[in-house]
Amino acid sequence: MKKIEVLGTGCAKCNRLEKNVQKALKEAGIQAEVKKIEDLTEIMNRGVMMTPALFIDGEAVAVGKVPSVDEIRNMLIK
Repeated sequence: MKKIEVLGTGCAKCNRLEKNVQKALKEAGIQAEVKKIEDLTEIMNRGVMMTPALFIDGEAVAVGKVPSVDEIRNMLIK
């Protein structure tokens, strides 16, 4: 099972990223553990200086932007 983490402080972009992730998972028929990380210290410890950020299986795949549902789906099926 994939592990997906959305890093962000709760801003509109962060919330949109989380919704895009959920939609991409549903469209792709993929089950995953999705975790939202809002703790600023943990975000900075990951080396993220701009939010939102998307991590898939521990790897940063998008930082400082909100990928589209299609982009996220493509990242998930790699």
